[in-house]
Amino acid sequence: MPGEARLNAVRTTAGTTAAIGRGPWTGQGAFVIPGCVSSSAIFPARDLLAWYDRHRRRLPWRAEPGRTADPYQVWLSEIMLQQTTVAAVIPYYENFVSRFPTVEALARADLDEVLSLWAGLGYYARARNLHACAKAVVARGSFPRDLAGLQELPGIGAYTAAAVASIGFGIPAVPVDGNVERVTSRLFALTEPLPGGKRGIHTAAGQLGHDPDAMARPSDFAQALFDLGASVCTPTSPGCALCPWMEPCAARRLGLAAELPRRAPKKARPERHGVHFWLTDRDGNVLLRRRPASGLLGGMVELPGTSWREGRWPEAESMVRAPMAVAWQPAGQVQHGFTHFQLTIDLFAAQVASIRGDGFVHPRARLNEVALPSVMRKCVLKVEE
Repeated sequence: MPGEARLNAVRTTAGTTAAIGRGPWTGQGAFVIPGCVSSSAIFPARDLLAWYDRHRRRLPWRAEPGRTADPYQVWLSEIMLQQTTVAAVIPYYENFVSRFPTVEALARADLDEVLSLWAGLGYYARARNLHACAKAVVARGSFPRDLAGLQELPGIGAYTAAAVASIGFGIPAVPVDGNVERVTSRLFALTEPLPGGKRGIHTAAGQLGHDPDAMARPSDFAQALFDLGASVCTPTSPGCALCPWMEPCAARRLGLAAELPRRAPKKARPERHGVHFWLTDRDGNVLLRRRPASGLLGGMVELPGTSWREGRWPEAESMVRAPMAVAWQPAGQVQHGFTHFQLTIDLFAAQVASIRGDGFVHPRARLNEVALPSVMRKCVLKVEE
């Protein structure tokens, strides 16, 4: 950078957000870095990394300082963390690595066992892809060490590829999860609502990773962004006074930090209805069936029942789909929220001497051994109240 431009960059670094009224804004209120200034001059990676070295979270999949991360553990944790909180993931992760300490062990496992250990985490296509990906990695000999190769594996998209590449292999890349989206939207005061604003946020986040200090420590830089969003730049009541980028943060200067990122209004989720049947015998068995391998809850185990549709099922119509013609008794109602709809299930229960119905019988005392999704676990708890 020529001397005059470098001097201007330094001056702008100190006063960029103070000079908001003089033009570094688009008509939508999005912060624009002046052409002579890089984002690394405004948001130095060294400041974030120094903060991270003092305040990094200790997580079971995270390598200790000075140690190289295990790509298998990074990948496994990232797949589990999709749409799920860290607190919810930790016990599942620890169970998985205890049972499957290596990608080879996971590849050898039976899918039913994987689904059973996954039950309760939701988004079950992730578990099927996890198993398929482990097999693919073992078949090729190891995880690919580049973004393109990682994205060719089952269940790995742009975000997960960037996370595994940066954290597991030290490849400069910025994985943009919800935490990083929030941090970036506030740093640059990007006000276009999500999901439309994602492209601009991802571009700005990538600029942060161009800092030479970030590129020298890509694993730490990625995790520092995660931790900043999780512990300081939180969704509500961000702790701006504790942030290593407090001074240059455009949203803080504007008083917008708690409002960003903005989101487009959500559409109301449609409602669906179903009926499921709890059929037991005198020996303590229960009738179960397996859902189709593809589609919602693919490959998981459920109580037999109707399909899920928009209108409620009249009792007479639902009984046509009962597994046996017996004296069914109402056993309560369960509600469960999926991403795209809200489900209400009416439950009926009966006991017979011997079960004769499509599916398979399983000891009710050992239901923890089968891959029951959360909605079916709710049904079991309801009928056993």
